[in-house]
Amino acid sequence: MIPWLDEDEIYFPDPRSALKDPDGLLAAGGDLSTDRLILAYQHGIFPWFSADQAILWWSPDPRCIIEPAKVHISRSLRKHVRKHNFRISFDQAFEQVIGFCARPEDDEGTWITDEMQEAYIELHQLGVAHSVELWRDDLLVGGLYGLSLGRCFFGESMFSRESNASKVAFAALCRQMERWGCPLIDCQVENPHLTSLGAQCIPREEFLSILEKYCQSNTGFSCWTFDDDILESL
Repeated sequence: MIPWLDEDEIYFPDPRSALKDPDGLLAAGGDLSTDRLILAYQHGIFPWFSADQAILWWSPDPRCIIEPAKVHISRSLRKHVRKHNFRISFDQAFEQVIGFCARPEDDEGTWITDEMQEAYIELHQLGVAHSVELWRDDLLVGGLYGLSLGRCFFGESMFSRESNASKVAFAALCRQMERWGCPLIDCQVENPHLTSLGAQCIPREEFLSILEKYCQSNTGFSCWTFDDDILESL
């Protein structure tokens, strides 16, 4: 059994008490208020549920992360960047990015419900959630969004409208985060796409220790602008 969260009280159980099967399921209920979401991410917890479910909160063990300095950029991806006249940006089209991420890839629908989109747009308006946009001319071809707390970035979802666009956006984010001294980007759950970029799994206990050191501080990234040479550095 997992605890049911009260909408009127913002708290979470210890993430170490999460179930092993399904891996990381910690609690249900509550709401998607900005205060609750920020508290969740600060303690290694994130929401993930379908439109026909109650809100479910997760903290899997192990945790998939990437150290920005260890991002793997293949030779073919480098050639792809050189071949196309891409432009990269932060926060120029957050609502478009989350909207593209929410488009279902199959008949199972999307976990990025309207309620989720509204919640993360509100976090963006507070300066907590950020988007990365990859442009070819004036066309948005790929990107991702996530949260920034302290010196950590928590990736949520990415999309591509053409081949390799999300990989380029993610690689550029890693390069910039490396320059800003970000120790990790949280990828939540491992998949082949992330693994190909250098993501790895670490024990939840290690992940929580990193958050305790880097996420609780008020020292974040002050200027959300990519360095002019960031794509050339890939």
